[in-house]
This record gives sequence, structure tokens and C-alpha cells, in this order.
Amino acid sequence: MEEFEFDRAWYVLHTRSRFEQVVSDGLEKKSLEPFLPKMTVMSKRRDRRKKIRVPLFPGYVFVKSDLNVYERLEIVKTVGVVRFVGNKDGPLSVPDESIDSLKIMASGDNQIATGTLLKKGDRVMVVEGPFAGVVGTFVRYRGGQRVVVSIEALGQYAAVDVPEEYVEKLPEFA
Repeated sequence: MEEFEFDRAWYVLHTRSRFEQVVSDGLEKKSLEPFLPKMTVMSKRRDRRKKIRVPLFPGYVFVKSDLNVYERLEIVKTVGVVRFVGNKDGPLSVPDESIDSLKIMASGDNQIATGTLLKKGDRVMVVEGPFAGVVGTFVRYRGGQRVVVSIEALGQYAAVDVPEEYVEKLPEFA
């Protein structure tokens, strides 16, 4: 069997919800090179206010690999890994400069603005708050940090207004 030599590059892994640290630790134990950028935010818990470190991109971890057969298998077998992010041709690499920039940004305590601009019609899930678990369709942004999610049930529509950070875009499977 012929083995192809690939250059080592950064790839993105989609993880199970809130499994970013588990995936990062698991990859490190396998002597792979993960990168989990984190940012400092104020805890949302009502009983105490303190700064905590949270993933910059919830649901994603970067890994440096040449994607040889052995390494690729070890990566996808890691607890919490859902899949490589890519297209029909395979995993898509992230430029080293982008990772270097993220490392610089994540190393400080400055506020980092992140997010995905949702487009009308995107399939989304509410991941926090009283509507957690609701799957629907993004309708529009409303005011500062809120979005309207439409839920279809019984041929009828209901819309809820939720904070933007409570909503995650669902991955599109081709």
C-alpha cells in the first residue's frame, strides 16, 4: 500500500457540545498538537461573579497533522470528536498565520468579539436558557444581542426571541 506524504497543517475538528477541553486533552495524550483558543468572560452564574476561560469557538478544536492514515484514525477516535470540518474533497486546512493570530489574541485578557453572522433560513438550535433544545430556523436579528428563531410544529409557526449567545448554527450536511 502506498502512503502519501502530506505537509503538516492545522485542521478544524467539530466536537460534541461542551467537549472542547476533553478533545484537546485527549489529543495531547496521543502526542498530537491540539489548539483550543480560549477567552476570558464573566461567569453567568447568579450566585457568584468571577472570570472564567471559555472556548473562543464553542464546538471546535484545531489540530496540527499531516493526516497520515494512522494519525487521522487516532484523531477521529478521540472521545468527543464528531468529525473533521471540510467539504466533499476532505478536511480543509487553516493557514498557519490564522492560528498564529488566534494564539496572540487568546493569550491576553482582552475582550474578543466572536460569532457567526446568521443568515435568514439557517437551521439553528437554542443551547441555553428556557428554550434550550429547541431547533428552528433563524429569522432575523432584533435589537442589540437578540435573535428571532422560528419553530415549525403542526404546520404552524411560533417564534421566540432569544439572546444571540444562546443560539448555535447547526452544521450543514451535504
